[in-house]
Amino acid sequence: QVQLVESGGGYVHAGGSLRLSCTASGFTLDYYAVGWFRQAPGKEREGVSCITSLTDGNTVYSDSVKGRFTIARDKGTNTVYLQMDNLKPEDTAVYICATDYATTLPGVLCNDYENRLFYRYLENWGQGTQVTVSS
Repeated sequence: QVQLVESGGGYVHAGGSLRLSCTASGFTLDYYAVGWFRQAPGKEREGVSCITSLTDGNTVYSDSVKGRFTIARDKGTNTVYLQMDNLKPEDTAVYICATDYATTLPGVLCNDYENRLFYRYLENWGQGTQVTVSS
């Protein structure tokens, strides 16, 4: 069974850090791009960061998190992490990971991760983990 499971969310004060995990089962995550997204109450889902497959391992970040968040793979655990530092109250959201595994896309995940019209084509999403940052 193909599954993505996020963990690591929680409650922190502004300036604090959290590390989110996106762990895959049923397939090898290394061969596929993985994106992190977030959705705050009353707002649309937005792309936060993306990492390409292990072949090149390129990373991209939205302007809102650049310099504060780091995406990385752990090959041994079939997991992609999102290290979040210097968190701000506006980072409060449910964080969700997705991959392009076994999916026919009209584009490339790490080129289009900030394009909301692209999200409808992604078939493999996790259930999300809540991040709350207090001021």
